[in-house]
Formats: sequence, structure tokens, C-alpha cells
Amino acid sequence: MQTDTKEVIVSIDAKGIALVRLNRPEARNALNQSARRQLAEHFDNLGRDENVRCVILTGGDKVFAAGADLRDIAECTPIDMHLRQVHRLWKAIADCPKPVVAAVNGYALGGGCELAMHADIIVAGRKAVFGQPEVKVGIMPGAGGTQRLTRAVGKFRAMKMLLTGLTISGEEAFAMGLASEVVEDDQVQARAQELAGTIAAMPPLAVTQIKEVLLAGQDASLDAALMLERKAFHLLFASQDQKEGMAAFFEKRKPSYTGH
Repeated sequence: MQTDTKEVIVSIDAKGIALVRLNRPEARNALNQSARRQLAEHFDNLGRDENVRCVILTGGDKVFAAGADLRDIAECTPIDMHLRQVHRLWKAIADCPKPVVAAVNGYALGGGCELAMHADIIVAGRKAVFGQPEVKVGIMPGAGGTQRLTRAVGKFRAMKMLLTGLTISGEEAFAMGLASEVVEDDQVQARAQELAGTIAAMPPLAVTQIKEVLLAGQDASLDAALMLERKAFHLLFASQDQKEGMAAFFEKRKPSYTGH
């Protein structure tokens, strides 16, 4: 199945892997309000689709997203920015219960870097370019850049990137913990598909519980996070997939997971 819109293209394959691709090559996939709305709508739908087991988020093999479309916001007033309610559109991506793999080639700057950080796994090309250069045009990150970047790489590295607007390569992003993997640029899309395929073959209930507990536990005390983990761990013993997985292990065969 494939759904085309002006700024975003979505397809879902037989394995349950959804590919969400930004489609504004003339603007290096800069994020305007329309693209953000479409991303939010697609992620909301994919999160509720029982046939979807993993999502790949990409801009293609040339550029991920070069940031916010400044032409879209340059003349905005504070009230204009408030009324846009952009945080609600970003939240639809952050709240997606399905694992999200970002495949990053080329520029992932500003809002593009923030978009990548909404994913659960980032596969970066060696020559990918990550950065939060908002300070260079008189503003600052507004979609989680100051918070997600700090949680990913620590205060001192984040401060350097945010206060200078300097960029880093895919290799540097991997070294500092901003990327899960770094591969050759022409292997990014294939590697993202491979990882998504591995995840899609896992029991969906266990996968979504892992994601939910990990993210919720980050902002909780250790005791509270461990309690969430225990509850989710116990809950999975009510699933058919738990019975199937363990039976397949004992019978030395490949399990068949249904998400029930």
C-alpha cells in the first residue's frame, strides 16, 4: 500500500514495515507547516495500524531534512507561532507506539536533527551532517533540541553544538551517542530496512512494551522505572506470543508471532 501527498510519501510492505519519506527535494526537505501536519497525521495512523510493526523515517538517500523552512516563519509574531500549535504535531511522532528507525543521509539540521531525535534508532551515513544551527539566525531550537540532544550526548557536547551552531558528521554523531550506527552513505537505507525487518519479526506486544517502558522510565526515579518494567514484564505472560516464543525455543523452530 502506498499513500502519496505533496510533502510526505508513505508505503507499507508485506512485513509490516512502514516507510515514511519526506518529499520536498526542492527545499532539501525543509519542514514547513504542511509537511509537519502530514507527518503528524501519518504517524498517528501508523501508530493505530495493527499491521504496522516498525516505521522507517527518512528523507531519501541525499538529504534527511535541512531544518525548518525559514520562509514559513520569518515574519511570524509570537502569537502566530503560538497559534500554529506545532508542539502538538511533534507530539504525534513522539507518541507513536511503534519503533521508529531514522535513516539519515546528508543534512539533518535544526528541525531535521530534532526530527531524527524523535526516532528510537538512528542509522547515519558517515558523511551525514547533524546540527542545531538555530542560534545563527537569532532563535533557538523549539522542538526538543535543547532537551533531547542533552539527554543523548550530555551537557557539554550539547552546549557546544547549541551555542555555536557547529555541525558534526555521522561518524562524530555515532561517537558521541547521537546515532545508533554509522555506515557508508550508500548503505544507510538498506541497513535501516534490515534493522526494521529484524524488529518487525519480533513479537509486537513485547516490542511496544519495551519502547513504552524505556521512554517512560527515563523521566522517572529508578524505583518507579523498575516498577514499570516489572509490571510490563508480568503483563506479557498473558500473551499468546509469549507462549509461542517459548514453545518455539524448546522445539528449536522459528516462532510465528501474531501480536496477541
